[in-house]
Amino acid sequence: MERTSTVLQVSLYHPAPGTVTFAKIPQQLQHDTSRLLVGRGQDTHIQLQLPQLSRHHLSLEPYLEKGSNLLAFCLKVLSRKSCVWVNGLPLRYLEQVSLSAVNRISFSGIQMVVRREGGASLEAFVCYFHFSSSPLIYRPKAQETDEWENMKTENPPVLEEATQDLLGSHDGSSQTQTAVSSQALEEKEI
Repeated sequence: MERTSTVLQVSLYHPAPGTVTFAKIPQQLQHDTSRLLVGRGQDTHIQLQLPQLSRHHLSLEPYLEKGSNLLAFCLKVLSRKSCVWVNGLPLRYLEQVSLSAVNRISFSGIQMVVRREGGASLEAFVCYFHFSSSPLIYRPKAQETDEWENMKTENPPVLEEATQDLLGSHDGSSQTQTAVSSQALEEKEI
């Protein structure tokens, strides 16, 4: 009796033209229950051709949940260089998170959607790879990269400066500025 394997449907997208980034990824990959390495290294199972990636950037690690007879997976970040986003959650070096049935993962411009379909085999799983020509994940760019760490925050304008701009005069009396400020606060509360 043949036991069906757990299947990971992995969709990949990168904005660079052509498929050079994904050139060394097979259409299908049969794997045992050891961790599945993703990165630019020659020894990775999913080898991505991007110089900004670490040799071992992340791993998908199968495990058995307590009381379950199906394989589950967690994603572990192996890169010291950058952040990996999993379902909107930023992960850093050696942090990990359990994956659900559908997962949206982004790192270094790569977008990856991983769908898990359960199977009875506890000895192996299969990955099927699909390559997309359009983005898979839609969210602000700052969340897909580490840019948010380097962004400087501007101080909000002082209330007096804002009211002076509204009045069109820089020598308005303090009573007028207070009246405008009070009116602005009342409108905000409404």
